[in-house]
Amino acid sequence: MMMTHPAVLARLVEEYETESELGAAGPNVPVRHQMEDVVYTLCVSTGTYDIDAALAAARERLHTAWFGDSDDAEAVARDGRTLSGTAG
Repeated sequence: MMMTHPAVLARLVEEYETESELGAAGPNVPVRHQMEDVVYTLCVSTGTYDIDAALAAARERLHTAWFGDSDDAEAVARDGRTLSGTAG
């Protein structure tokens, strides 16, 4: 299976978080379409079918890429830490 580069996953997770914040501010058609694109790309990139699974898989892969092991990957996916250290 081909793996998405960690830099791409990090960008997608950050973009998802940004789009989520913008979408929470109110209905906006361009933001909604962008969000749909990001969700689709994250799902395809992680081999998952829903955004929660995609985010968990992306965060686990990022943790492994950054720290070289997956001992804490489940905790990272659960609490939502990302490259910037914010919850998502």
